[in-house]
Amino acid sequence: MIQKTYLKTKDYCKVKFSFTPENAETVEILGLNSDWENAVLMSKKKDGSFAAEVNLPKDSTHQFKYFVNQVEWLNDETADSFEPNEYGNTNSVIAI
Repeated sequence: MIQKTYLKTKDYCKVKFSFTPENAETVEILGLNSDWENAVLMSKKKDGSFAAEVNLPKDSTHQFKYFVNQVEWLNDETADSFEPNEYGNTNSVIAI
């Protein structure tokens, strides 16, 4: 799930990501701000879900994927859209 909170006096949007993959020990978000090198680490909650909050610039679009257990790439089914990537799959897209 992706929750966007727009702030009238700021030039960014607070975005909360929540994701619940099966049998996950770690989940990272990669690709935000076109940064596929530096991951956003998600915190594991008691119910088994993972969450992270980031600030993204208003009027921007970002491709991203979740990297689960350092081995599996997953999309967010609640993303705004999906774009093909160079590996023959798709990336999740969020529009701010």
